[in-house]
Amino acid sequence: MSQIQELDKEKLLRRKLDLLLKTGQMLVESAADTNRIIRNMNRVAAFLGLPEEHLHVYVQFNMLMVNLSDGEHSFTKFQRCTKHGINMTTISLISKLSWQAITDDYTIEQYAEELEKIRQRPRNYTPLQVAIGTGFACGGFCIQFGCDWIAFFYASLAAAIGMYLRGWLLRKGFNNYMGIAVAAFVSTLIAFLTMWLPSSWTSTPLHPLLACALFIVPGVPLINFVDDMLDNYIQVGLTRAINTFLMIVAMSFGIAFFLKLSNFDLTQFYTIPMIPHNNYISYAAAAAISAMGFSMIFNIQRRLLWVVAIGGIIAVCTRNFVNLGPSNNNIGLDMGLAIGSLAGSALISLICIKAVHWFHVPHHVLSIPSVIPMVPGVLMYRALVALIEMQGVVGELTNAVKFGMGSAITIMCIAIGVAIPNVFARQWIAPTRRKRLQKAIADRKARGKFVDLSEFDAK
Repeated sequence: MSQIQELDKEKLLRRKLDLLLKTGQMLVESAADTNRIIRNMNRVAAFLGLPEEHLHVYVQFNMLMVNLSDGEHSFTKFQRCTKHGINMTTISLISKLSWQAITDDYTIEQYAEELEKIRQRPRNYTPLQVAIGTGFACGGFCIQFGCDWIAFFYASLAAAIGMYLRGWLLRKGFNNYMGIAVAAFVSTLIAFLTMWLPSSWTSTPLHPLLACALFIVPGVPLINFVDDMLDNYIQVGLTRAINTFLMIVAMSFGIAFFLKLSNFDLTQFYTIPMIPHNNYISYAAAAAISAMGFSMIFNIQRRLLWVVAIGGIIAVCTRNFVNLGPSNNNIGLDMGLAIGSLAGSALISLICIKAVHWFHVPHHVLSIPSVIPMVPGVLMYRALVALIEMQGVVGELTNAVKFGMGSAITIMCIAIGVAIPNVFARQWIAPTRRKRLQKAIADRKARGKFVDLSEFDAK
């Protein structure tokens, strides 16, 4: 082989590695779980003719590495991942492209062109639409905590302004955690100001304070953390967990800072009942609104909004039926909030295993927005208030730990309920997917589309 031919082959190989890294970068920055990132990158590698037995992919929260080596030759490239967000449309489109490129025998340039179209694709909703959707989502939370429909609009207004401010700060380059704290502060301030409106307008003036900042709760990173840990991606899972923790700390700081400045009587939060007292129709409507609102934050395709709305209704109504019962004058199994949340999220996850084939999107695109309306906001606020009010009195720490553990266990049950059925389903369908991929790889090898490292002279 002449030196010019060898240089051309090496240039082409590095071009392929660049495309593979770019694909992985877009998935990481769109909040895909690590298992999906690896699976999609392996499919793209098969399309690009990079032999799996010689390919090594390393995923970290802020860095990707691919290495192609056979003992004699080695090619390695790195890619930083810095612009983290949530973009379910990007995840869906890359998943489809990774299969289509193989089945339709794309050229490298065709694949690069389609990937760039996905990267440059504008989000499905404008910042104002996202803010309005977020506002109604938090209003839906407020209904689930027991407020009336006037308080629903109070919470929606506060959350919409906070979300728009957070987005504006991010676009201006502010630190993510600082933007979260500022947004939580402003949302809580506006919800507090609504309490000065005529008392005859609403019988639940405190509830907007509970719901106005819940758009910040990092549901996607939390579920990805559980998914990664179950799939044994320990290091990246722990990084996601730390990021989730810092987001919650930033949100708590913004809320607590305002509540301290306002000298608000925080003990009033303990008067808000833990047992829901609205009817199931109200809860179903609130769940649908919340699920669709959060879907807009996650940039889900518009055609799927009604799907996640139904998913939210199923999740919340299942949670309430399992949670409530005769002990609180309701119809249900009376098994508690944590078990109810686990049952609701697991049911949704099982349904989504089948639904992904109907709507041709990844599992998390449907399951995560559907379970977000089950977040236990009352418990979270009671834990926060107990910490703020701690003055060394016996029992204060017990209250803080009780409410904090209650909310943490419930949120973990939601994440586990989503993750475990999906993990088992992946194992179940993996052989079928593997056979399909192996057949496609064999076809491409027969057409001479694969890299042969032996063609490179040893350096």
